[in-house]
Amino acid sequence: MNPWDPRAAIFARHAQHVVIIHFPIALFIAGVALDLIAAATRRKDLASAAYFNFCGALLMALPAALTGLLAWQWELEGRRLKGILLMHLVFGCASLALIAAVWAVHRSFRRTGDQLPSSRWFLETLAVAIVAITGNLGGFLSGVKHP
Repeated sequence: MNPWDPRAAIFARHAQHVVIIHFPIALFIAGVALDLIAAATRRKDLASAAYFNFCGALLMALPAALTGLLAWQWELEGRRLKGILLMHLVFGCASLALIAAVWAVHRSFRRTGDQLPSSRWFLETLAVAIVAITGNLGGFLSGVKHP
């Protein structure tokens, strides 16, 4: 297989997940950073940028999760998961749920015009930690990190 052939990357049965997953991770972490800076400086434009990053993170997390499930079905033919792969699936599902929860909190308070609750910091911190653990486990699975 030629690594420079675009068809090889597009039609590889597992490659899409490995490529797509970086977008929601980066968008979400950038959103949390922008939210922190917006809260510290009380700038509404940064709060809006944080919200749109959370929107993008959620929108990109959905195909990332879908391609992960498809890779499991194609590569492992739906066999029962165990070990790091099972932990990656569990933490991936938790990451998706937490990204959706953070987005929902921001969307809800953006619609009403109320100030965001300070309790969101716990949710955002937990979400960043779970996303980081999920990515770390994925690094072991992809061969980037060796156990």
